Amino acid sequence: MTTLIKSATIIDTSSPYHNQQKDILITNGIIDKIEDSITGKENYQIVSLDNLHISCGWFDTSVSFGEPGFEERENIKNGLETAAKSGFTTVAVNANSHPIVDNKAAVEYLFHKANGFATNLYPIAALTQGSKGVEMAELYDMQLSGAIAFGDYMKPIANDNLMKIALLYAQNFDGLVFSFPKNNSIAGEGIANEGINSTKLGLKGIPALAEHIQIARDLFLLEYTAGKLHIPTISTSKSVDLIKEAKKKGLQVTCSVSVHHLTLSDDELHGFDSNYKVNPPLRTLKDVEALQKGIKSGVIDIITSDHNPIDIEHKKLEFSEAKDGTIGLESAFGAINSVLKLDDFIENITTKPKALFGLKNYSIKENNKAEITLFNPENKYIFSMNNILSTSKNSAFLNKELKGKAYGIYNNNQLILN
Repeated sequence: MTTLIKSATIIDTSSPYHNQQKDILITNGIIDKIEDSITGKENYQIVSLDNLHISCGWFDTSVSFGEPGFEERENIKNGLETAAKSGFTTVAVNANSHPIVDNKAAVEYLFHKANGFATNLYPIAALTQGSKGVEMAELYDMQLSGAIAFGDYMKPIANDNLMKIALLYAQNFDGLVFSFPKNNSIAGEGIANEGINSTKLGLKGIPALAEHIQIARDLFLLEYTAGKLHIPTISTSKSVDLIKEAKKKGLQVTCSVSVHHLTLSDDELHGFDSNYKVNPPLRTLKDVEALQKGIKSGVIDIITSDHNPIDIEHKKLEFSEAKDGTIGLESAFGAINSVLKLDDFIENITTKPKALFGLKNYSIKENNKAEITLFNPENKYIFSMNNILSTSKNSAFLNKELKGKAYGIYNNNQLILN
């Protein structure tokens, strides 16, 4: 198949065509020509879209699909199609299923289910058996089967020695260990950020200290083991400072932040809308500003949607009873593009995460594989139910004005448009 992309502004700092408007000819999944103007032929698949921009394919490092076990939330087929139409050529899927992905057969099952789709799927396998935090899972066998990292999704490892051993053991095969930043003893039964808003609303608070203590512990263990650690979805100003200092020491630590923590604060809780109940909880405006600065300064390495579909039976409840989580694939770009520069977003969702997980980032150059995201950075709209492609509809961005919309992707010799 031959595809001709017309008049696309290329956003790719590693490409000689960065910030230039070009035509791109793709033949059998390979970029054949990049020129000012290429004449289309009758058998070409021609893509001509309003204010079209393209970049290297976006990579979301924290996605949950539910399957196996929670297909009512989302299955892999619809999840990957949603990711493609939301601009993501690659997703890393959390061990947030039933049974938990904690063995090589479960990892291989995910690859089998994802075979043939335009969006690539890579498993983040559980760090412990059943994500129970008691015994380490079969990390090496799962990495041989294709797992790209190991972490218990939204479940902190309370056992200090277990985390120490995991950091030591993973060094034998260059494995990447995740540690969720929450101390459950401090967090207790809290459901919202501890502060002025939780007090006014009568909601049990989760102190920011619960995140800081866990991160500090993990950084001490990391320094002791000389291992490699990733801290997903940090949410506070102090967390940025702790990781900044650790990087200055030369520790191999990286971190991510979710789109909703970069753009929303706990001021949203006044309507008691359970779509804003997430883990970690939404923090203060001061924290939001610090997280944005953390992206711009390079302290924070990755932006993720932290896409977590929850079915209506478990989400449309009283705030205190609802499950944590928001979907985020469809709204990720439009939300972030409202608060960050385009180049900052692209770097933190393409180059940096792919380098961290050992995946190749295909620059937009002739003779390279075509792994491309297509988008319009200027389109403004109100995000509504009509924009949701996921099976579950639990979006924290419903009725918000967003700026920028993904058209889709070209990857694995397939063009998928929204």
